[in-house]
Amino acid sequence: MEKFSTIDYLIFVVYFILVAGYGLWIYYKHKKKSESSNDYFLAEGTLTWWAIGASLIASNISAEQFIGMSGNGFTVGIAVAAYEWIAAIALIIVAVWFIPVYLKNKIFTMPQFLKQRYNETTALIMAVFWLFLYVFINLTSILYLGSIAISNLGGGAYFHIIMVALAVFSIIITLGGMRVIGFTDVIQVVVLIIGGLATTYVALTLVSEHFGLGKDALAGFTQLVKDSPKHFELIVDKPTENSTQEEINKYLMLPGIGMYLAGIWIVNLNYWGCNQYITQRALGADLKTARTGILFAGFLKILMPVIVMLPGIAAYVLYKNGALQSEMAPGGNFNPDNAYSAILGFLPNGMKGLSLAALTAAIVASLAGKANSIATIFTMDIYHRYMDKQASDKKLIRVGKITIVLSILVSLFFTWDDLLGIGSAGGFTFIQKYTGFISPGVFAMFLLGMFWKRTTGAAAITGLLTGFLMSVLFNNYAPAWFGNETWLYTAYPNAQGGYEIPFQICMGLAFLFTMIAMIVVSLAGPKVNPKALELDKKMFKVEPSILVLIVITILVVGALYVKFW
Repeated sequence: MEKFSTIDYLIFVVYFILVAGYGLWIYYKHKKKSESSNDYFLAEGTLTWWAIGASLIASNISAEQFIGMSGNGFTVGIAVAAYEWIAAIALIIVAVWFIPVYLKNKIFTMPQFLKQRYNETTALIMAVFWLFLYVFINLTSILYLGSIAISNLGGGAYFHIIMVALAVFSIIITLGGMRVIGFTDVIQVVVLIIGGLATTYVALTLVSEHFGLGKDALAGFTQLVKDSPKHFELIVDKPTENSTQEEINKYLMLPGIGMYLAGIWIVNLNYWGCNQYITQRALGADLKTARTGILFAGFLKILMPVIVMLPGIAAYVLYKNGALQSEMAPGGNFNPDNAYSAILGFLPNGMKGLSLAALTAAIVASLAGKANSIATIFTMDIYHRYMDKQASDKKLIRVGKITIVLSILVSLFFTWDDLLGIGSAGGFTFIQKYTGFISPGVFAMFLLGMFWKRTTGAAAITGLLTGFLMSVLFNNYAPAWFGNETWLYTAYPNAQGGYEIPFQICMGLAFLFTMIAMIVVSLAGPKVNPKALELDKKMFKVEPSILVLIVITILVVGALYVKFW
């Protein structure tokens, strides 16, 4: 791959100056001598709807999407877009039913919700769990994958220098607090979208040129559909006796209709509705602003597959037709995780710098958002509650800033020589391995805690344990213990010579049994738990402008499913 030209470096420097300069301007514009901890951690009352929506997307999209989803596009095709398009519907659910509950009950952190609704033990357990998860799984994987992606874009050099630069850039942005993160994320998203669309355009024109159709992106897309129609089907076919292992592997990743009845909703609703890292952006706003921002994020999610998935499908078609050989496919084997990098290698001077800026924007925004969430949970739910109950706002903000620096430095230490094995496991797999097993229990705990007044603290602990144990059972042991074919599930042969149940089906089954366990335990308690949250029907009413956004989102997603079903 060619190195960057002068214009590439210039574009990247302009991006850096723009983001850093805008962040400083926002910081000093809103700086107050008596800034409260809520102002610092939540940007209370200052983030606009467009800043909230942009920040949600900037924090969500990172190197694992550019690498992982593009790789999945190469392997499976458009079916992987379900994660993004169902997320748009999940964001509607969060905006209408989840956010009003948080704002009505003045919830600022997820552990606070668990303490207020259940008990202090549950809150403390989850606060510690989330801190470990965010520092040792999320921060490390984002930093490692981001450094690898940018290093590969420049020819594979300066990996550690890039890692340090990303860490320092993220610290600078994060120390300004949620207000600076939120508003600089607007620039990050603009750069991410422009750079991503430019890469997609180049990918499609490469296809059109390879097939003798000239430089025509639309003709390139048409050729993709014509050449690989299976890559443009949203529902993966259920394996039969005659299915190849490759076809079975696709189903294990995205199990057809079954995924829409189980895991994909749990993944999305837990991520967007019960995750400090995400919900924090909306918790400092009024209801209308929060809802509009969340729905704006939903619109952007619909666009994301065009940016991160289509280049992967283009790489597949080009490789299939002999245009991506050489160093990207040693020995004739193409690693799907190289799909995005393969396309970037064809970018002209200037556009490489734009793509570098887009990748950096995605990585820095995710690191900053995660570090801010770590600081918020540690400062408000552990330090303020257990170490110094009388701490002033000034001291809490100082503790938060120290936590930000320490958390990123710890992640830097563990990723320097990849002590956690992120590279060998694969970034997406690494994250799923440690978060997927706990998601069913956490989501059930939040869902019943919000909307069923009878749910008890004992049921919450039961749900957390049941969700984890059921996830382990169905993912690791069920086929060997109960057989490969039961009335609950079907296990399929995997590439390792064993049998496994599709992960999303496992998640759905774990959630089902968790809900049953929590309901049974709660029925032994009072009909209305004293800690039940305050709810009323007016909370869930939506204004006409919000309803219009919801209807448009549903229509667009519906049209996409009709087109590619």
